[in-house]
Amino acid sequence: MKLIERVAAQQSAIVKKWFELVAATYPEDTARFLKSQKDPFANPVGQTTFSGLKAAFTALLEGADAQTQAEALDPIIRIRAVQAFSPGQATVFILALKPIIRETLKKELTGDSAYADLLDLESRIDEMLLIGFDIYLKCRETLFQLKVDLEKNRIYHAFERAGIVTLESEEGATPEPQ
Repeated sequence: MKLIERVAAQQSAIVKKWFELVAATYPEDTARFLKSQKDPFANPVGQTTFSGLKAAFTALLEGADAQTQAEALDPIIRIRAVQAFSPGQATVFILALKPIIRETLKKELTGDSAYADLLDLESRIDEMLLIGFDIYLKCRETLFQLKVDLEKNRIYHAFERAGIVTLESEEGATPEPQ
């Protein structure tokens, strides 16, 4: 049996450990809530994270393309991008999968072919990390652009209320000094 098949056979246990590790990146009370609350309406972050991890793990095992992996990771990273996570903190959970797999399958990791298969799987995890990092950066760019647009609108409306600009000036006409 190939290593990937052994990993697939342990998918449920691995994803559960992976979820617990991701939950542990949050403050203690939040982590406890994420792990204990199973209702998707009461705990959308926990449910989204668990579903995303499961989909990402399946994509990893199947050797899915970058788009499929991105679709699986996107909801998780999108949540972490709007929270107070740095780029490394938001994506490190992907690398955390490596020791989980090694620990779960340590008895099966004997022989050159198992080692080669493990290196191949870990290379796929590294590629997934890069995909996750790209997602994080796109989300942060969007957030910063939204903040810039909001600030521009706020300033424009303040100037408009003060009579410094008019609707005509927005359309290209030169504002008249007051």
